[in-house]
Amino acid sequence: MAKRFELLAELVPQVRTIALLVNPGYHSATEGMIPLVQQAASAKGIRLHIVHASTKDEFEPAFASLAGLKADALIVGTDPFFSSRRQQIVTLASRYAVPAIYEWQEFAAAGGLISYGTSLTSVYREVGIYVGKVLKGAKPADLPIQQPTHFELIVNLRTAKALGLTVPPTLLTAADQVIE
Repeated sequence: MAKRFELLAELVPQVRTIALLVNPGYHSATEGMIPLVQQAASAKGIRLHIVHASTKDEFEPAFASLAGLKADALIVGTDPFFSSRRQQIVTLASRYAVPAIYEWQEFAAAGGLISYGTSLTSVYREVGIYVGKVLKGAKPADLPIQQPTHFELIVNLRTAKALGLTVPPTLLTAADQVIE
C-alpha cells in the first residue's frame, strides 16, 4: 500500500489530498491497510480520507463524495469484492475524473490509470507448485510460508491523457507494461 501511495503521488505531483476506498466488511484487509496508507500520507504531508463501499450501490455515492473531500487522487483498496466490480469502479473513476491506482493489472487493462501489485500469474504458479508437493506426499505443515516476489506496474497512457496527466519517464521506465 505504501508503494501504491508513492507511485500515485509521483504520477499526480500536485496531490494534497488522497482518498482510500475500502470495504468496511472486509475487516482483515481493511484493518491492515489503513494504518499503512496513513503512515505514508503523514510522511509526505498529504491529507488522507477514508471512503467506504461494501455494496455495488455504495460506489456511486463514494465517488461523488470525493469532490466534497477535495480528493486529488484515489487508492482503491485490496478487496475481492472490488475486483468483482472492477468495471464499475474504473468507469466511476473516469466519470469523476479522479486519478486512481489499483492493485491488479486487470483494472489498468479495463481502463484504470495505474496498477501495482503482485503478479497473479506468479502467485498461481506458486500455488500450483505447493499443491504438487502436497500431492506428492509433503506435509503442508512442513512447507515454508512464501511471500510474493514478483510485482507488476502497469500504466495506462490513454487514461493518463484523458485525465490530463503527464506520466513521468521514471514510471514509464519502471513499468512492466504500458497501455497506449
